[in-house]
Amino acid sequence: MKKSRIYKLLAVIGLMLAMAAGWPLAGRAEAAEVAVYGDGLAAEWANWSWSCTLNFAVTTPVHGGTKSLSVKYNAAWAGLYLHPYSTYDTRVYDRLSFWIHGGSTGNQRLLVIANGDTTNSYPVTAQANTWTQVIVPLSALGSPATLTDLYWQDATGGAQPVFYLDDIALLATNPPAAPTLSIDAGTGRHGISEYIYGMNYADEALAAELRLPVRRWGGNSTTRYNWRTSMTNTVADWYFENLPVGTVVTANLPDGSASDQFVEQDRRTGTKSILTVPLIGRTAKATSPRNHPYDCGFKVSKYGAQQSVDPWDTNCGNGLYSNGTDITGNDPADTSEPIGPDFVSSWIAHLVGRYGSAATSGVAFYDLDNEPMLWNSTHRDIHPQPATYDEIRDRTYQYAPAIKAADPTARTLGPVLWGWCAYFYSALDGCGIGTDYQTHGNQPFVPWYLGQMRAYEQQHGLRILDYLDLHYYPQASGVALSSAGNASTQALRLRSTRSLWDTTYTDESWISDTQTGGVKVQLIPRIRDWVDTWYPGTRLAITEYNWGGLEDINGALAQADVLGIFGREGLDLATLWSPPTAAQPGAFAFRLYRNYDGAGHGFGDIAIQAASTDQGALAVYAAERSSDKALTVVVINKTASDITSPLGMTGRVLPATAAVYRYSATNLNTIQHLPDQTLGATGLTALFPANSATLFVIAPATGGTTATLTVARNGNGSVAASTGTITWNGTTGTGSYSLGTPVTLTATSATGSAVSAWSGCDSSSGNVCTLTMNASRVVTVSFTAPTCTFSLSSAAQRFGRNGGKGSLKTTASSASCQWTAQSTVPWITLPVTTFTGTATVSYTVAKNTTGAARTGTLTIAGKTFTVTQSK
Repeated sequence: MKKSRIYKLLAVIGLMLAMAAGWPLAGRAEAAEVAVYGDGLAAEWANWSWSCTLNFAVTTPVHGGTKSLSVKYNAAWAGLYLHPYSTYDTRVYDRLSFWIHGGSTGNQRLLVIANGDTTNSYPVTAQANTWTQVIVPLSALGSPATLTDLYWQDATGGAQPVFYLDDIALLATNPPAAPTLSIDAGTGRHGISEYIYGMNYADEALAAELRLPVRRWGGNSTTRYNWRTSMTNTVADWYFENLPVGTVVTANLPDGSASDQFVEQDRRTGTKSILTVPLIGRTAKATSPRNHPYDCGFKVSKYGAQQSVDPWDTNCGNGLYSNGTDITGNDPADTSEPIGPDFVSSWIAHLVGRYGSAATSGVAFYDLDNEPMLWNSTHRDIHPQPATYDEIRDRTYQYAPAIKAADPTARTLGPVLWGWCAYFYSALDGCGIGTDYQTHGNQPFVPWYLGQMRAYEQQHGLRILDYLDLHYYPQASGVALSSAGNASTQALRLRSTRSLWDTTYTDESWISDTQTGGVKVQLIPRIRDWVDTWYPGTRLAITEYNWGGLEDINGALAQADVLGIFGREGLDLATLWSPPTAAQPGAFAFRLYRNYDGAGHGFGDIAIQAASTDQGALAVYAAERSSDKALTVVVINKTASDITSPLGMTGRVLPATAAVYRYSATNLNTIQHLPDQTLGATGLTALFPANSATLFVIAPATGGTTATLTVARNGNGSVAASTGTITWNGTTGTGSYSLGTPVTLTATSATGSAVSAWSGCDSSSGNVCTLTMNASRVVTVSFTAPTCTFSLSSAAQRFGRNGGKGSLKTTASSASCQWTAQSTVPWITLPVTTFTGTATVSYTVAKNTTGAARTGTLTIAGKTFTVTQSK
């Protein structure tokens, strides 16, 4: 422990000195061998040794050249410590070589150590009067991802006589091939939602600079927020205390509450607000004092001595007995009062009254509470019982319609789950199959929940869930909500972004312990498949995530990678938890996509296909900007070495040059605008510095160049263009356009078919596709006969002897579904018998003159509706 602290202290001091001196901290181009010492210490290395007497210019003995390095340990655990001012990728440099001479005595014992990892040291013993070569595989030193430090440390616990080192070098194996990057501007086109660039609680200046599109009011305490009093309960995070939120004028409440102020900041910065509304059924009681002593859930005076108390309010405990067990049976009324859906609808009415509806300038989004599968932990003073499948559904059924009634234009997000276990299991079951799972058809929670939300819409004709909202924090040790950490942790952080998308990546955390053979999280494809199967049309949101290291270039690169993945994979909304300060590297990851030049220009909003042969070394993301048709390309070098790679571009006519912007370890205070990059007809070749993110901005080519539009039809239907002529040959049509021409394609489906999908458009909606001919383009439209399901608003109706008129609603799964209604008896008549989509069937029941009760049926969309009439 003592030695480890010395290493860390020396490393930190040395790093600070290096930065102060302006030395670069990035990697370099690869060479077959890197000299560390040969007739003198190499220029890129520094001597940070301790408790040693050193001479870097001894003339005898010498192995090579004219000088060697003498080392004498003066105390226990003394060390020769050599530090490079840039790191070395150990995929390239995999061995340390040096020559050692034991002088006249010999038998000096030492340990070779990399990066301060004393658990993986390599023992060496010097021989007297002779030079001996030692080659140490870096795999024997703990297999560090990058090499940042080398130690030759005393292994005896005492002083040792002088010995000599010479010709110290890092040896290169065959370096990995530089990745090949490729972009096809005509393929894989889909919109990128600007809402993926959101944050929780970003400060106003940063929000304004980033043109922050969405900001969330969330977290544990928002579950108990009382909008009328601007107070909340701090729950298990801080002694279950009722505290005021924000600086408010109490006489004006509820006007000017903390939540009002939150919305007002967002209005000033043009940001959409997400407010968390409570579903838990209780809020901080209105009679709570606004000053010490506060109301709290577990007062020592009422529930006895506890494991910990608030140092500023010692009567408020943490709800645990001194032995660490939970205090149970406490009274929720100590802090909280019951609420229902009217509490939420009244809040929204207040917000709409002050700021307008979501459709105008009001609050756009409402989170359906926060992490309910943790209520029995974070909110155990009022909800000690674990939440179940049915509870979350039933509370959603209660509260979400109230939100829609108060503001029909607002969007809801739920069920706002904390992480991996909650995707599959209720709090009652924990993190494995239990009775709740088994009694709900052995179905994971999220798919079941989506099915229940779909059932509600089918029954009531109202969508009460707009976004599937899940929280995701990578669970690998030292990654999320942490500082950058050591080289191993930094490499893990950059790898772990693969859990968002990669179907081949096995998670490197406890998540993999939950399944034999490990778990491939593939989060976004997984939840997209769930939505497509169980509730099509639901959008995807991650309102809490964090990859850590935001104070460091490592975290900035991980964050830039995450934002690129969100856009490429089609996520609809994301808000970073615990955002960086404006000066931290993590903020520059957002600037790269939202304001790279300080003039408000950002990454494109139409994703296009981009690929790397080694996404773990060079990640690439590309998009077209619809405002000016510029092509934007982000390349992230995740390694500690400079990499020169080709970037091929197809599907677009290229201009002569591209603008270049870069954020890297060499300058953490700005995104540098570099000289333009020359482009060839098929792309470029560029050097991507170690630990860097590079943005290319490529304006549309100009001139009289023409481009070809190819349109392919799948299914039964036709396509017409707004301008120009499309010549058809079977199901494929082509047209020639001047570069830069806007084109609108309109599809008309044949009877019984519907437009199911477009690809290759700049944007599409229903049967319309829009695009600009900035290059030759390929567009495909698919027509399919819809798979239709129907539900009736009721199954039967009774009438008296005199008959009358009746109606019932038939809900169709698609607006293009066609269906009929027919009566099986002559005394029930229908004025209209053919319908499309969701519609109301009206019918008339004649007077009963038969003298007996009678029953008749209607066949509606293949379902039976029964009419009974008394005599």
